[in-house]
Amino acid sequence: MKFRLLIVAAVLLPFGRIEAAAPSAIAIKDAHVVTVSGPDMPKATILLRDGLIQDVGPGIAIPADAWAIEGAGLTVYPGFINGLSTWGITARESQPSRESATDQRTPAPRIHGPEDRPQTYSFERAADLLTPDDGRLEAARSAGFTTSATFPNRGIFEGLGAMVDLAGERGRDMVIAQPIGQQIAFRMGSGGMGRSFPSSLMGNIAYVRQLFLDLDQYRAAKMIYDAHTEGNRRPEYDHELEGLAESPRILLPAEEAQQIDRILRFGRELKTPFVVYGLHEAYRRVEELKQANVPVLISLKWPEKPKDGDPHEGPDYRELQMREQAPAVPGMLAKAGVKFGFYSDGVDSAADLHKALKKAIDAGLSRADALRALTLDVAGIYGLSDRLGSIQKGKIANLVVTKGDIFGNKDAVEYVFIDGKQFQPAKEGGR
Repeated sequence: MKFRLLIVAAVLLPFGRIEAAAPSAIAIKDAHVVTVSGPDMPKATILLRDGLIQDVGPGIAIPADAWAIEGAGLTVYPGFINGLSTWGITARESQPSRESATDQRTPAPRIHGPEDRPQTYSFERAADLLTPDDGRLEAARSAGFTTSATFPNRGIFEGLGAMVDLAGERGRDMVIAQPIGQQIAFRMGSGGMGRSFPSSLMGNIAYVRQLFLDLDQYRAAKMIYDAHTEGNRRPEYDHELEGLAESPRILLPAEEAQQIDRILRFGRELKTPFVVYGLHEAYRRVEELKQANVPVLISLKWPEKPKDGDPHEGPDYRELQMREQAPAVPGMLAKAGVKFGFYSDGVDSAADLHKALKKAIDAGLSRADALRALTLDVAGIYGLSDRLGSIQKGKIANLVVTKGDIFGNKDAVEYVFIDGKQFQPAKEGGR
């Protein structure tokens, strides 16, 4: 890799160490550029300035204040986007909640129904929980990821997600856009033996339905009051419903075919934009997903034999079929024209992320469709394709630079740019 620093500002530091100041602009010269939004450019220059792509194309003049990187033999892609994760949020210490006892001598309060708002954190913001110290971020960058749709992870209504960069001086520096949605997770058995609501799948669904009915009434009451304030008592402020009202879309889980059927009906009932995530048995519901015209996020945690499973207890036929067919789902959906993205689902190491993506490609997903599912299409799912997901003038300078095909070699990534800042990925075996 050759660098040509056209203008260098250096500061003499203690102990004789000399450190170059960050360049005001960076140019990647004469590289193969995969724009995703348009045709590839076999030999082009990308100029980065102030965290943005200032220009891209063949024969671009490199300004005198730019740091030029020789791009011959390199390929530049848009940075990968994780469609759903907790990247950037470190594990938090256990906090008392409305479901737990505040004193070990006092039994936990019984949750009788939706009016008690069990497991509801709809107001919590991923943007307020971010830290660049999350140890998973370096591994993600090494796999070509620069960006993540990050959500909190507790309760049924898990909170307001944010689209974040995977680097920054502080957590707030990482935020690209928020809120981008509200993730809903169905959590069964929280009360045990039906002692607390909701303790079943149907209880979860009923609770979610009730909260959206409450939201409709809450909005109506506020509209009526705003139109007729005189002589009317103001509606009570509702923290949980305010968080839900702020969500531009909701994310609903569906892994198996029957769950997909249920969630497609349920999502339409809620009358709010929704995304379905999971989808490992979607090979049974490709046509239904196409007709529904709903965006989906496919888990990269492919079904496999449990590592700690009972060796004497064999899987049933349906489980075996899902292990075999799940990696083919992305290719099937791509051919059907269903818009989808990928999400990590706990697959966090660079090697495992690369392996999971390659498994989908080996099962029939084209490299072009895989790239779109990791870039422009997933940005579009969150309404952010105007700033992310492709290499275009004016977009955020999130790029991944490789030697060779990014899907063909787990060590292909040479470096990534996030907000125009360069990061060198860790390589296996050191480097």
